[in-house]
Amino acid sequence: MSQWLGFWEGANRIYVNDRHRAIHYRQVADDVLAELPSSAAPVVLDYGCGEALEAGRIAERAEHLFLFDAAKAVRERAALRFAGMAKIAILDEAGLAALAPASLDLIVVNSVLQYVPRTDLTRLLALWRDLLKPGGVLALADIVPPDSGMFADVGSLLRTAVRFRFLGAALLGLGSTFFSDYRRLRAEAGLTTYREAEMLELLRAAGLAPRRRAQNFGFNAARMTFLAVRTD
Repeated sequence: MSQWLGFWEGANRIYVNDRHRAIHYRQVADDVLAELPSSAAPVVLDYGCGEALEAGRIAERAEHLFLFDAAKAVRERAALRFAGMAKIAILDEAGLAALAPASLDLIVVNSVLQYVPRTDLTRLLALWRDLLKPGGVLALADIVPPDSGMFADVGSLLRTAVRFRFLGAALLGLGSTFFSDYRRLRAEAGLTTYREAEMLELLRAAGLAPRRRAQNFGFNAARMTFLAVRTD
């Protein structure tokens, strides 16, 4: 975890250009908005929010949107980006711990668990369940199955690049990735993976009622999204 956290604290080239970054965050925001509870003004936590470029659009539909990221540099950029937006609050670890139990309608955890050790998941599921209101939803998105490797990610990037017309930048970006810290870290630290049945069982054991979403958040169809409801 510390290796990956250091990676996200620094500059990286996960996105091949600004267009790729913008398209990614727009699609994820569309997926989040599709899962917002029907309550008139839900309270939402984006856990591991990253750049959160479309958070303003989500906040328009929410009573309040909390953004949390373990990387201090990411939080600082988010604080600058959303300064003055009363509906959006940037949380550090202390702010996260101060959230009231049973206060959230939706928790989004997108493209996070692959960087978190498996041994931490039970603790995190207990935390998220405690924060959800009865009937609230936990969305675990971009979960990597064991049989989804780098080739699946490359294929997803190229399909997205063709669709949104940034193929040249994608090909250059793939070349850069070959020599990047991301490739080295992925080889050394690896990604945490889960099978569908395993994730469903873990969510049930945490006291949630889960199902797999038909489509993953974002563009990588080889990965999975799970929606889990606190039923009590």
